Amino acid sequence: MFQTVEIPFWALILVLAFAAVTFASHFLFPSVRWFFRRRMERAVAKLNTRLARPIEPFRIMRRQDQVTRLIYDPKVMEAVRDYARQIGVPPNVAFERARSYAREIVPGFSTATYFGFAIKLAQRLSQGLYDVRLGGGEAKALEKIDSKASVVFVMNHRSNMDYVLITWLASSHSALSYAVGEWARVWPLKALIRAMGAYFIRRRYSNSLYRAILARYVQMSIQQGTTQAIFPEGGLSLNGSVGKAQKGLLHYIVRGFNVHDSADVVFVPVALNYDRVLEDRVLIAAGMHGIRRFPVRAKVVLGFILRVLWQKARGRFSPFGYAAVCYGEPLSLRDFLTQSPAPSTRTLSEALMLRIRAAVPVLPVPLVAAALVQSDLSCSKDALVQACRSILDTLSDKNAWIHLPDGQLEQAVETGLSVLKQRGVITQDGGQVSLTPSQSDVLSFYAASVLQRLDAPAGIAPSASLRLDLPPRSKKLKS
Repeated sequence: MFQTVEIPFWALILVLAFAAVTFASHFLFPSVRWFFRRRMERAVAKLNTRLARPIEPFRIMRRQDQVTRLIYDPKVMEAVRDYARQIGVPPNVAFERARSYAREIVPGFSTATYFGFAIKLAQRLSQGLYDVRLGGGEAKALEKIDSKASVVFVMNHRSNMDYVLITWLASSHSALSYAVGEWARVWPLKALIRAMGAYFIRRRYSNSLYRAILARYVQMSIQQGTTQAIFPEGGLSLNGSVGKAQKGLLHYIVRGFNVHDSADVVFVPVALNYDRVLEDRVLIAAGMHGIRRFPVRAKVVLGFILRVLWQKARGRFSPFGYAAVCYGEPLSLRDFLTQSPAPSTRTLSEALMLRIRAAVPVLPVPLVAAALVQSDLSCSKDALVQACRSILDTLSDKNAWIHLPDGQLEQAVETGLSVLKQRGVITQDGGQVSLTPSQSDVLSFYAASVLQRLDAPAGIAPSASLRLDLPPRSKKLKS
């Protein structure tokens, strides 16, 4: 028993390696995980003291635990059995496919990544590119939402900067969970977005099993109080106006809601607008071709980033104007289902989109673009100021949120003209302002948000206005 045993050196190395792995997996790794888990829980508890809506335990569960909980949910198991019968495969094959879908959907939220990195990066990007403004008379209504209710921010989709802007501005409220399309499933963006709590959605190539798992994940996260942020339009606006809602995620939320037993779900309309949308010409081109594809070359994006950095390094960078976020009037799902004369996902989506349109902020560039469109694309500067003043009078009666630099209309017109002239959209010859040939689509793109608020079509030649039944008026904020 105590005799010396000779073994080859390579065998000794293997024995020591297996012993080290066993020790690490049974003693070291659990201890290290427990240590960091305790530190994370203390950090989240401290963070929750300054958040309006604390981070729920569901968000900080291990990702594998969330996946297991999702795929063994009774409704998911029923969907697995139905899918197996539908396509004629054994249940275990369908179950493995369900597991792969769950792994694809479920995020791996990291508080350190979200609050330690993403928020700071979002703030630097937002303030580095734009002069950011937050407005809306309903902002205080957020404080009155029941703490037990789940909050869903519903937003118009103007630019990919929307993710950045809202992530920063909502950081004092809660950690947002986004629904992200297939475009973001590329390395290394995929890992970063998943760590920020976003979940991926297949907009194409989905089947009944995938949709059942996605629906159940959305319902479970809502029931656990996770603050959601969704873009009902389902994609970026190609013409600058707020479009119709795609009812997919809204349908999942409504279907999983029980008026009598579930905690309330409160939808908060959020409207965004920009003096310059970074990808405006790409979106316009996609709209002209009638396809929702954005063939942006990496070389072009990299060149743009390097050019901005070079301008900043030389102190010659001029911000892209204003970016504004405005809250609309919150809508309680329980009140909607019990008080609406014809409650349905369609009527809910219409009500939400109406509130979003009513909350879209008015900025200098969209204001000047709309005034120029209404002035037959050419007018004197004085006539343009008068046209802007007429638009503002109409929008003031609708209690629109308007941001003018220092509250001065003349300065707002100068700002709008300066940005449009720099982009080559307009020309100025003395006191005459005219549209540059071939730039009508760009002008229409920026005018759309204001023309839509005026109840006019978003095209270059607006027809007679049609009055909309707008939601209750919100209190205006002074700029």
